[in-house]
Amino acid sequence: MGEKHIVRFEPVGIEIEVDEDQTILRAAAEQGVQLMHGCKEGQCAACKSFVLEGEDIELDKYSTFALPDYEKEEGSTLLCRAHAYEDLVIELLNYDEEIIRSGLPLRKGVAEVVSNEPVTHDMRHLVLRLVEPEEIKFFPGQYLDLTVPGTDESRSFSMANTPGREGRFEFVIKVYPNGLFSEFLANTLAVGDRLDVEGPFGTFTLRESRTSEIVFVGGGAGMAPVLGLLRSMAERGVERKATFFYGARTKRDLCFEKELQALEEELPGFTYVPALSEPSDGDEWDGDVGLITEVVKSKCTDLKGMDAYVCGPPPMVDAAIPMLTELGVREENIFYDKFTTTGEQGEGEDGQ
Repeated sequence: MGEKHIVRFEPVGIEIEVDEDQTILRAAAEQGVQLMHGCKEGQCAACKSFVLEGEDIELDKYSTFALPDYEKEEGSTLLCRAHAYEDLVIELLNYDEEIIRSGLPLRKGVAEVVSNEPVTHDMRHLVLRLVEPEEIKFFPGQYLDLTVPGTDESRSFSMANTPGREGRFEFVIKVYPNGLFSEFLANTLAVGDRLDVEGPFGTFTLRESRTSEIVFVGGGAGMAPVLGLLRSMAERGVERKATFFYGARTKRDLCFEKELQALEEELPGFTYVPALSEPSDGDEWDGDVGLITEVVKSKCTDLKGMDAYVCGPPPMVDAAIPMLTELGVREENIFYDKFTTTGEQGEGEDGQ
């Protein structure tokens, strides 16, 4: 372990102790301070912040798309990659005080595979049961890191289920060709196998203090955290009108259709709107056609006062945010998870 330094976050006035060997984001998470973040890999920019005091900071490898050189020179940094070598004062640019103060401390554990079944041609529904410790608490919409056995590599995946005493975790995982975890998931991982897990991570959670209507926009494995939030709302009888716009290429890319249609009956004011961007000739489809962002824009003219939750591939998220603000959603009420890819493996990773 290295030397320790104090990092103070403004404007919330929270201080943490950070070891030089840790990233600032990691140190905060271990101490139950839930800063905004996504991929933890320096790719999505969700944790971008500004250094008010202090200069001695080193960054692990990151994408210049997330932090361009000119922004770094002006004082911006990525908390998921930043190591502090002196005391710092950091201005949080993207934060939610309700979430920061309700963070759950990280826990490591071991989980056993209950099932590993395909739900589409390129997505798996993986269910794990926690073996130890007795419990890892999480909020619906958060994610866990799963370690690839025999390596020191981990991948992050959002949970589709709600917390329960049975200690289960459900994931909807996209299988990428030649992906490190994808190949393992598709060809090797079997019922009864065990995986090292750690969490919870992520801030894609329902803001309980708000009562406004909700627009969910998702694509691909972005189904998982949205499904977790919807299941939680149904379980708890949350009476907030909500619409879930889900984008897929063809009909065979859709999943959990029956459950989502059942939620329309169970959850007051909930509507599920699937759309196909490239329906095949054989698809019997009378629903919406087009990119999901285009479908939202065609069906919604005024979203003022609403909250929006966006989850899926970065291009979809990047297109959805300006579209939603154009329709009246305040930027601070848009919560998103970019499912970035990890390194050279091309592996899908929840970011988010």
